[in-house]
Amino acid sequence: MALVLSGTFVLPAAGLKTKKTMETDVQATTATSGFYSFKMKTLDNKTIDFSKYKGKKVLLVNTASECGYTPQYAELQKLHETHGKDVFILGFPANNFGEQESGTDEQIASFCQKNFGVTFQMFSKVSVIGADRTPLYTWLEKNAPNHDKPSWNFCKYLVDEKGKVVGFYPSKVKPMSEELLAAIKK
Repeated sequence: MALVLSGTFVLPAAGLKTKKTMETDVQATTATSGFYSFKMKTLDNKTIDFSKYKGKKVLLVNTASECGYTPQYAELQKLHETHGKDVFILGFPANNFGEQESGTDEQIASFCQKNFGVTFQMFSKVSVIGADRTPLYTWLEKNAPNHDKPSWNFCKYLVDEKGKVVGFYPSKVKPMSEELLAAIKK
């Protein structure tokens, strides 16, 4: 039930929640639930249920197409090709740092395929910091060993086979670095 104040403004009646409030409640619930409770849209608008990653290691990376770290796409692809049985790689394009990912999902998909042959799972563009960040990144920060959050593009979170965040790696840590490979093989 809504209260109409004028011909164009509609406010919810006392005690009723708006659609935005209900969406925030759902996001808050997901953000406090486990890793496997998330469902996210891919670049081609399909929904991936994270429960499919139970029992697997997962590397989550916030990506950008116009960043000095963008060449890490090539190493992420190599990691996917050489260690795909050990770890799933999930890319999350974000425009939070230097506005270096301004493209649409379709443009991002084309860029990744054309320039780096990306075949690992890429998701729809999200926000990874700030008030509008996706609940997944709220959860990652809350559950990271030092409550780390992305400070730039190509930061990485490693989630173990039980859905626990076991590591955070800043942008400068390359996907094929000894440090990250050792953590994946651990």
